[in-house]
Amino acid sequence: MADVGKDIERPLGQTVRPRAASRGISAGAVAATLVVLAAVGISGAIALREKPFRKPEAIAVSTPKVTAAAEPAAAAPTAQATAAAPKAETPKASGPQIIHVQSQEGDGPPNAAIVIHDPSTIGQNLKIAHIPDRALIEASDTGPLPVRAADGRRPFDVYARPWSGSRGARVAIVIGGLAVSQTGTQAAIAKLPAEVTLAFAPQGNSIGRWMQAARQSGHEVVMQVPLEPFDYPNVNPGRNTLTVAASQDDNLKNLRWALSRTTNYTGVINYMGARFSADATAMGPFMAELGKRGLAYIDDGSSARSLASDLALKDGVPFVAGDTAIDAVQDRGAILKKLDALEATARAKGSAVGIGSAFDLTVDTVASWAVEAKKRGIEIVPISAVAIDPEKG
Repeated sequence: MADVGKDIERPLGQTVRPRAASRGISAGAVAATLVVLAAVGISGAIALREKPFRKPEAIAVSTPKVTAAAEPAAAAPTAQATAAAPKAETPKASGPQIIHVQSQEGDGPPNAAIVIHDPSTIGQNLKIAHIPDRALIEASDTGPLPVRAADGRRPFDVYARPWSGSRGARVAIVIGGLAVSQTGTQAAIAKLPAEVTLAFAPQGNSIGRWMQAARQSGHEVVMQVPLEPFDYPNVNPGRNTLTVAASQDDNLKNLRWALSRTTNYTGVINYMGARFSADATAMGPFMAELGKRGLAYIDDGSSARSLASDLALKDGVPFVAGDTAIDAVQDRGAILKKLDALEATARAKGSAVGIGSAFDLTVDTVASWAVEAKKRGIEIVPISAVAIDPEKG
């Protein structure tokens, strides 16, 4: 009766099924499953590797050993009173990284080196550009003279203003006559772009102080040297002019006087000198002296008879020839026309050089033109950037 009661309470259509006896999983099945999973895992790992069972290519990065740069020496005494220079921090030495890459088979020799240069490391650190490098100074009775360092460094290299190093259209402009007028010199340093090179007249005043101001503002500087023009002395470049009639010793004495007027310049530029530069007997010892001292020579391009180019090559002197005088006519429109012609030359030939003087009109015109020229893709560069350097090929 008890079973009948339970059947009545059970829902219709459901019957009682006996529980199946539990089955155990055999050890053989488990082992087979593990073997299959291991095989799949190993196959996947091999497939995902780029080059299975090969030693990976080694890439080694090394940095050249760098020694800390010595703190720049205090400025040597000059014939002019100089303002006290603020103590500059020692620049952190740095060098290009050399990356050695093991090339792929057939791609070239192994361990090929790729050298990465930072253009900003070329030339002197602008923070200390006004401080002379003692290794580049020779003491003399007239003042400090530029000289090659014992390790071969030249003033031309050390005092050069850094630039981009690109191959675009470049225009170099040299503005001369600085230190003659105090107000004019101050205006030129303050208004002209730092890329414009400034040339100092050796007969000027406070040249050491103005050199420091120019270098602190980022300008590269050169020294003007008075050379004999035709119709000398009716046309007179000034005191201690180098002449064709003078002895070699006298000319070298006058040259060294001009060179000793300040420091931190990359080279010299002629002031007049059409007759002197056309005379090989007079010009030869002059150029040899520049080569010995590691200086560049900038020919203003005013004389077609100049022998400077050939002599510079012979004596290892970095050389630049000016393309045009930009301010022979003191008129804004005329100066702008000359500057536009320089731009056209630079686009056609890669570079162009303009020479001017520190007149107020010239300074203002060059400053405004440079702003617009940069927008048109022209790079204004220091004079050292366009020099032909025989020592570098």
